[in-house]
Order: sequence, then structure tokens, then C-alpha cells
Amino acid sequence: MQEKYLFEYAVIRVMPRVEREEFINVGVVLYCAPQKFLRSIFVLNENRITAFAPDLDLEEIKENLLAFDRISMGAKGSGSIGQYDMASRFRWLTATRSTVVQCSKVHPGFCVDAEEMLLKLHEQLVL
Repeated sequence: MQEKYLFEYAVIRVMPRVEREEFINVGVVLYCAPQKFLRSIFVLNENRITAFAPDLDLEEIKENLLAFDRISMGAKGSGSIGQYDMASRFRWLTATRSTVVQCSKVHPGFCVDAEEMLLKLHEQLVL
């Protein structure tokens, strides 16, 4: 039997009017310490977002999601937050905030392969 590893994930949401608490799921961020894995995946369905919030600046949302992705990977151009260790980056990305792009509460689980689980959650919760 393959060993299962503890992971944590949160759903990335676009919430155009924070005060209404209405949102569209656009991605997932997943952290698995034992596998040294932190990654996010997102898809911005422009037709769906525009129908939901026609006044939303889609380019700004895309930039925010790309920054989210760069930080999760610790990539160049991710600023000082991107230089933190994986656990700290995950906690920073999933911290409660009142912005248009935000995360759900963090949920735990067990997986064999973190990347496979990320893709599975993305399919189940976003697509």
C-alpha cells in the first residue's frame, strides 16, 4: 500500500462585491509539506465572470491570479512574500482578506501524489 501524505488546500475565489459574499471558484492552492509541494492552479472563465459581474476588471483579476501563482511557486517576480518558506507562503496566500481575489477556509486531507490531488480538486471544485 502506498503511503498517504497530509495536505492542505483552499479554493481560490473571485468575489466582486465582498459585502455580498457572492463568489465564483476559479482555482485551488494546495500545500503538502512531506512532498515539498506548494502550487496553485486556476482558470478564469471570462464569460462566466462577466455574466456574474459585468463591471469587473478582468485584466486586474488575471494579474492578481498570476501573482498568486508566482508566490505559490516562489518564482522570480514574486516579491518578498515569494522568498518565504513554503509553509509561510501558503499561510500568507490563504489568510483571510477582504479583496476581490481571496481563498476559502483551509481544508486538510490525505493523498499519495500532491500534484494529482491538486488537479482532481481543481476539476471537482472549479471546472
